[in-house]
Amino acid sequence: MVYIRQKQLEKLHPYKYAGVDHSLTSKYILKPFYTNVAIKCFPMSMAPNAITLSGFGFVLLNFLTLLWYNPTLDQDMPRWVRRTHQSGPLGELFDHGVDACNTAFETLLFAAAMNMGQSWKTVLTLFGTTLTFYVQTWDEYYTQTLTLGLVSGPVEGILSLCIVYAITAVKGGGSYWQQSMLQTFGITNYSFIPEYVYEMQFSDWLMVYGGLVLVANTTQSALHVLSLRKSSASHTRTHESPLLGLAPIFVEWTLVALYLYLQPVILNHHLVPFVFYVGLINAYSVGQIIVAHLTKNPNFPYQNVIAVPLGLAVLDSIAFMFACLGMGIGIYGSFVVDIITTICDYLDIWCLTIKHPYNEKDDLKKAS
Repeated sequence: MVYIRQKQLEKLHPYKYAGVDHSLTSKYILKPFYTNVAIKCFPMSMAPNAITLSGFGFVLLNFLTLLWYNPTLDQDMPRWVRRTHQSGPLGELFDHGVDACNTAFETLLFAAAMNMGQSWKTVLTLFGTTLTFYVQTWDEYYTQTLTLGLVSGPVEGILSLCIVYAITAVKGGGSYWQQSMLQTFGITNYSFIPEYVYEMQFSDWLMVYGGLVLVANTTQSALHVLSLRKSSASHTRTHESPLLGLAPIFVEWTLVALYLYLQPVILNHHLVPFVFYVGLINAYSVGQIIVAHLTKNPNFPYQNVIAVPLGLAVLDSIAFMFACLGMGIGIYGSFVVDIITTICDYLDIWCLTIKHPYNEKDDLKKAS
C-alpha cells in the first residue's frame, strides 16, 4: 500500500517546523530544565527519533509494571533536533506518531493509578486524550503551526499525571482517589453545597478539570482555525468548512460509545485491548493528517479504514473485537513502515541513527 505519492515527496524539501507554546510552565520551568540540564545527557551521535522512541519505551515499561512515571525524553526532542541540526518532516511524523500511540498507554496507566478499573470513567479519559491530540493535529493541518495553549495536554496534562502518580505512590494505592475530595480537605458540608458535589471523589474532580480544559482547548483551536482561514489564503482552502475535519473523530467515538453500551462484557471485562484498538484508530487518523500537512495535500484525510469494523461490531462478539485489534495493528504498522521507508529513501536519511552528522566546519566553508 502506498501512503505518499511520488509527486507529494517534493513538498518535503521546503519543510520547516512551526510551533507555538503559550504555556507559562513550559516557558519558566520546563524549557530551562530541558535546555540546561536534560539535553546534555545525550551524545551528539544519538538521533532525535531514538530519543522519542526511548521515552515511549519507558511508558511501555510503566504500563507493564502497573498491570502485574517519564515524559522527559520525549520533551527533550525539539531541543535535541535543533542541537544536532536534524530537523525534518520524518522527525515531526515520528514524534507525533509515537505520542499518538502513547495516548492509549497513558490512559490505562492513569486509570490504574486512579483505581478507575474497566469503567466508563476510563473510556471518558481515553476520549479526552484522543480528542485533544486529534484537535491539535487538525489545527496544525489548517494553520501550518502546532499551537499549545496556556494549559495543554503535552505540558500541564503530563505534569498532572506525574503528580497523580507521585501521590498514589505516597498514599500507597489508588483507593485514595475514591474519597470525597472536599471531605478529605476538611471542608465543612455547608447547606449551600449540594450533597452530590460534596460527595464527589478526587477522580470525579479530575474528570471535571480535564473536561473544562478539553472544551476550552477545542474551542480555542476551532476559533483559531476559522479566524486564520478568513484572514489569509492557505494551501488547504477548499469550498468545505474546516470544521468538517472534526467529523471523523466524533463519528468514531459515537460508534465506540454505542458498541460499549451494547456490549457491556467488553466494557467490564475486556476494556484493555479495546482501548488499544481505539488508540490505533486515533493514531492512524492523526498519522494521515500529519502526512497531509507535511506534503501540503489540500484534501483533508477523512477516511479511516481501521474504524470501519466498529460500524458492524455493535452486533458482534468478543472475538470480533480482538480481530479489530489485530487488523488495526496490521494496517497502522504497514502505514508506519511505508511512510518511514519512503521518506528515508527520498531524503537520504536514517530514522533512528544520524546518517549525515552536522559539521560546523562544512557550514563555515560554504559561508566563505
